[in-house]
Amino acid sequence: VQLQASGGGLVQPGGSLRLSCRTSGFTSDSYTIGWFRQAPGKEREGVSYIGGSTRFYANSVKGRFTISRDNAKSTVYLQMNSVKPDDTAVYYCAARRGSSRMIASMWQQQKWYDYWGQGTLVTVSS
Repeated sequence: VQLQASGGGLVQPGGSLRLSCRTSGFTSDSYTIGWFRQAPGKEREGVSYIGGSTRFYANSVKGRFTISRDNAKSTVYLQMNSVKPDDTAVYYCAARRGSSRMIASMWQQQKWYDYWGQGTLVTVSS
């Protein structure tokens, strides 16, 4: 089981970026995915989650980020629009085994995830 995050880079404030999390070793729909981020000197925090038709977003990104999934490509995307300097962080994707969706009180807790990918760095700066 592997997760490969990609798509990070340097983007100007107000710009857009799309992160990808490619999975391997899973069967389709047998897992749910969360995106987390860790800024310098800060703790890792949950950004978004997708499980079936369920989507969750952190308040700080709601209305700007969109999570989606392409099962045919075994990939989950995080579309980041109207980015801000505060979005600068290393972004990680994580997977939880099973098709059961997490509830709102769970998804931002790292302990519920079974697999983690390496991070991809997003820098928002002019």
